[in-house]
Formats: sequence, structure tokens, C-alpha cells
Amino acid sequence: MSARTPLWRLTPAQRLLEGGALLNSVAFFAAMPFAPLYLSEHTGLGKPAVGAVVGAVALTAAFGGLAGGVLVDRLGAVPLMRAGLVLHVAVYGLLAAASAPAAIVPLFLALGAARLMVEPGAKKLLSHAADEEGRIFRIRYMTLCAGAVVGPAIGGALYHAGAVAFFSVPAAFYAAYLLLVLLRNRELAALRPPAGEDGASAPSARESLRATLRDRRLLAVVAGGVLVFFVFSQLESMIPLYMKGRYGDRAEGYFAALFITNAVLALLFQLPIDRVSGRLGRAAMVWAGAAGFTLAFGCFWASPAGLAWLYAGIVFWTAGEGILLPMPDMAVHELASDELKGAYFGLSEVRQLGFFLGPLAGGFLLDAGTAPYFAVMGASAFLCVPLLARRAAPARSEPAPAPEAA
Repeated sequence: MSARTPLWRLTPAQRLLEGGALLNSVAFFAAMPFAPLYLSEHTGLGKPAVGAVVGAVALTAAFGGLAGGVLVDRLGAVPLMRAGLVLHVAVYGLLAAASAPAAIVPLFLALGAARLMVEPGAKKLLSHAADEEGRIFRIRYMTLCAGAVVGPAIGGALYHAGAVAFFSVPAAFYAAYLLLVLLRNRELAALRPPAGEDGASAPSARESLRATLRDRRLLAVVAGGVLVFFVFSQLESMIPLYMKGRYGDRAEGYFAALFITNAVLALLFQLPIDRVSGRLGRAAMVWAGAAGFTLAFGCFWASPAGLAWLYAGIVFWTAGEGILLPMPDMAVHELASDELKGAYFGLSEVRQLGFFLGPLAGGFLLDAGTAPYFAVMGASAFLCVPLLARRAAPARSEPAPAPEAA
């Protein structure tokens, strides 16, 4: 058996794509965590309306991802990414100048549309540059974690400086991403397969939709991704509320420390996780990831006995997160044929629905009591196992769907 290539040993194309992903992540986390505060202060909207606007950005990605992916397959990943990045820069630039609620709300909603134009194409290019296992998506997860550390620090420092400073920074990061894509266009274009993304060889939108929605293996992976995000969303939604009830005014400080610990451990754990996954295989890793979440819920439940339980919980949580969060993208990479990668990665964005359903269900359960909440959430972590544990048979060599006979 050949030695496993170290995860950090990237090709030039992979470094290029991960650099863009890092710029994207920092820009996103510099603004979006503060979106509820900004909308509340500058639009006069009530809490439900603010929640609806912020949630609509994620729901747009969830339900519009397939359409964005089909466009990627038809028009090409790089051209659509360029258009999406231009839209990002324009929207953030307009937000820096906008003061009327009638302008601010549509601009925030436009961010969801811009995301649809960038994410499926970026993942398709990553898939073309990846090895057979799709381990590059573990690096992508690490770049997201790094952005989640750096971005909020930048946004928090600039939020009170005014809209111009606050929104100009993410606009600058997206502009840098756009410049990177423009300057390295030739390298990115070379990533597409010999059959290419030209209109002659690409399936029609109808054929792409039919093939994507009929692939039961893909639908299972998407459902598994929804369940992973359903559980993962609890850390930023219900766990702080649980801590607030237990620790009162100290909860904010405790949670901030846990969140930072989670981000740092997420970066440190990924290399060991990659090494272990090469020995144990996917099924064992999915079971281990689900067990990590369940043990974390148990530790959080036991935290009234001592703060050490909170930190034990965040260690188990980060292990489960590090194993399971990159796995749906890795599975889609294995499943998708070259001409359908955009559509497959676009449909996989439906898992964003878990970020909406998780807090909603968690709120009802936590109102019913801590025992029902932790019992149900701990058990829910294992629902993704049968959906993600089986290794997908690659479909790269399959031809594009043939046009229907007249």
C-alpha cells in the first residue's frame, strides 16, 4: 500500500483555490455574524422580521443551489464565479452607502444570490483538482475555520466605526478574490476535464435536473448533510441559551471561550483526523463523528457539576464536527460525473436547511426541558450514519445523460 500523501502538500491549483476560499470565508464572517444587529439598528424591523431576512440568505443557498449548479455546468465555473464575485463587491459597496431600509433589506437578500454564483463553481473546481478521496475538502473546512476566527474579529472591530468601514472590508476581500480569479484565469480554466464545459458536451438544464434529482445516492448524502447541520447548528443557537439559564451573566464569557477553543481545535484536529481516516475507512469515521457529537451533548448536560465538563464537551464536539462537516462534499466529489459536478454540488447546498430546522426544533425541545433536549439531540447525531457511511461508487466515467428520443 502506497504512503498517504500529507494533507498539507497541495498542488499549485489547490493552493490557488484554497487561497480564494480563505478570502471568501474571511469576508463572509466579517459581516454576516453582525447582520442581525445591523438590520435591527438600521431598519426598524422587529426580531421575527430580522430573523426572516437573515434566514433567507441561507434558505436562498439551500433551495437555489441546484439552479446555480446547473448554470455552472452550462456556462462554466470560472465565468459564473467572476459574475458572482462582482455582485458581492457591488452589494457590499452599496450597503456601505445605503441608509434606507427599503434598500438595505433587498441588498442583504442579494447576497444569497451572489453566493449561488460562487459556491457551486468553486466546489466543482476543487473537485477537479482533488485526489480520488476528495481530501482537499478537509483543507477547505480548515480555511472556513480560519475565516471564522479572523472574520468576526475584523467585523467586531469595525462595526461601530460606521457602515462605510464595516462593509468596505468584505467588499475589499471579495475584490481581492475576484482579482485572484482574473489573474489566474488560465490555471483555473485548465482544471476542467478534456470533455470540457462547452455547450456541445454539457447536458441540457433539463437533463441535469433529471439526472441529479433521480440519483438516490446523492439524495442520501444531501439528507445526511441536513442532519449534520441540524445537530451542528445547536452550538451557535441553543447551547448559549442553555448556558444562559445555568450561568446567568457569566454565560457570555464562558461561551466566547468555548467558541474560540472550538475554532482553534478545529484547525488542530483536521490533520490527525485525515491520518486516522486513511486507516479506519469512512464507515468507522462516520460512527466516530456521530459519537463525538453525542458525547459532547452529554458533557454539556453534565456541566452544572463543573466547568471542566464544558471544555470536555467542546473537545468531543470539535472531533465530531471535524469528521462529519467535510464528509458530504467528499461524498459528492466521489459521486458526480465531470459534466454534472456543478449540479451535484449545487443540490448539496440543501443541507443549509439544517441551520434553519436545527434552531427551530432545538428551541421547542429546550422549552420542554433539558432532558428531552439533550436526549433527542444526542440520538439525532446518529441518524446521519446510514446516509453517509457507505462509500459512493465514483461516477466520473459515466457519460452525460443522452437527449430524449423524439
